Amino acid sequence: MSDNLSNALNQNWEDKNILVVEDVDTNKIFFDAALRRTKAKILWAKDGQEAIDMFKENHIDLVLMDLQLPVMDGYTATREIKKINPDVPIIAQTAHVMSGEREKCLEAGCNDYLAKPIRLQILIDTLSKYLNA
Repeated sequence: MSDNLSNALNQNWEDKNILVVEDVDTNKIFFDAALRRTKAKILWAKDGQEAIDMFKENHIDLVLMDLQLPVMDGYTATREIKKINPDVPIIAQTAHVMSGEREKCLEAGCNDYLAKPIRLQILIDTLSKYLNA
């Protein structure tokens, strides 16, 4: 493991709550493993509507939002969450890396964008920008 990755994984976010909105089990396993060492509290939602409901019921420091979701897509959920709290960082994560996708995410209110497959170093570095600010 590189020193950079090792240092990145040594984040201590035990006072942070991260809402991960993801409907694919293998991606959930990745996020769970990637974030375990940070000690952050991870809350899970499987669709956009559940994400909004969980956001209303919990103090959330950051949202990792899949965009292709059942019930309500991530774009709509992002807009609704930003109406509740415009300051919460929302990081889009999607396998769709078509031209214009990043702009579409930012227009919906996302603060940042991660393309799948997500590399661990990039995930931790991106979260650090917002959780360590």
